[in-house]
Amino acid sequence: MSKLSETVSKIKKIDYSLAEKTQKRLDNLTKPQGSLGRLEEFAKQMVEITGAESPSLKNKVIFTMAADHGVVDEGVSAFPKEVTAQMVYNFLRGGAGINVLANHVGARVVVVDMGVAEEIQKSKVKNQNFKDKKINLGTKNFVKGPAMTKDEAIKSIEAGIEVFEEELRKGIDIVGTGDMGIGNTTPSSAIAAVVTGRAVEEVTGRGTGVDDKTLSNKIRVIKKAIEVNRSDPKDGIDVLSKVGGFEIGGLAGIILGAASKRIPVVIDGFISGAAALVAYSIEPKTKDYMIAAHCSVERGHRIVLNYIGLKPVLDLDLRLGEGTGAALAMSIVEAGVKILTQMATFEGAGVSERRGT
Repeated sequence: MSKLSETVSKIKKIDYSLAEKTQKRLDNLTKPQGSLGRLEEFAKQMVEITGAESPSLKNKVIFTMAADHGVVDEGVSAFPKEVTAQMVYNFLRGGAGINVLANHVGARVVVVDMGVAEEIQKSKVKNQNFKDKKINLGTKNFVKGPAMTKDEAIKSIEAGIEVFEEELRKGIDIVGTGDMGIGNTTPSSAIAAVVTGRAVEEVTGRGTGVDDKTLSNKIRVIKKAIEVNRSDPKDGIDVLSKVGGFEIGGLAGIILGAASKRIPVVIDGFISGAAALVAYSIEPKTKDYMIAAHCSVERGHRIVLNYIGLKPVLDLDLRLGEGTGAALAMSIVEAGVKILTQMATFEGAGVSERRGT
């Protein structure tokens, strides 16, 4: 049995046997019932996912996966592809947005080279949280044919599972997904259009901030790629191989791996959303292990979340990626868990409960 098949076989339907007990605890805390809104919802979800009555989210890990994309040759991005590798070094030096926000919420960042178009120099990598899982030096230009082979698509997903399992040995209570890859909103839009069946114009945004002319070209390129490749919308691996990216496959692997171990996974922005679509297509039960961190400015992101059935924690006009939204949302989810596990009950605090009506 392949690693992918084995992992998928371990993803089980969530057992809701603790739901009533958890709700009773929440209702007896020193507050009006339901007054902490979605924080209470997050607490229940963490109990349901982990199977622990008093879950802990102490060990937070954000996987930031990087790769390049051949479609950048079509002029779909405001930045050159060299920026991908440059940003990887920035992550490893601790100078990026994700480093700041991960430190803020007490998460460790694991940077993964899934397919950067140049070799990351080991002499410059002194950070222990770097993983080399390079599948290839970037994908091919999917306007001219598949972005990758089916074997590469499977390898990218399995590489994500492997990275997750390697880090699990150090301890993981909650996972966040993040990305880096110049041009990667283009394959993400292509995946979103194919899987959801929505028009390319509806799911394609400005990415790093392209002008009207570049946006029109980006839409044209995606339409052409979809026509050339004719992906099967019900086959996540086929969609990934034809119009995806190596970091998208890796993130799908993180989601599948986390679900197989009953660990909650916080999905970041649009690229992570595309990865979630791939994972969801492979195994729909992954949905119940996902938490949507936020709703990106990228116009296709809300369509992706609605398709899967996820409601975002935050809506802050974010569009950086890297796992920044996931880091912020982790702290909100953890706050909900702390309400459940640390707040006093009426009886314990000696506070009078609400009179009956």
